[in-house]
Amino acid sequence: MTYVVTENCIKCKYMDCVEVCPVDCFYVGENMLVIHPDECIDCGVCEPECPAEAIVPDSDDKATAWVELNRTYAAQWPNITRKGEAPADADEWKDKPGKKDLFSPNPG
Repeated sequence: MTYVVTENCIKCKYMDCVEVCPVDCFYVGENMLVIHPDECIDCGVCEPECPAEAIVPDSDDKATAWVELNRTYAAQWPNITRKGEAPADADEWKDKPGKKDLFSPNPG
């Protein structure tokens, strides 16, 4: 099992999760983060740290559409090990549904 970053992260990208990850399995895109499923040790410390509630176990129904996206972009984007600055408008995007169409494949 692994954890997955879902669409709630898009345009929020708070990065609180990055600081607590003991294996540095987060990768950064232009407007969201992903978790490398082969590096995640399923410790779960990142899940409660996410203000946008964007991190779920891959067994959660919300994760289904996001597992492969996390795998694909973790292989393409740079690794992130320290919390950066969240976008200035992150709080405005935090609870908005239907952000999947706003996903950017560009690296962060």
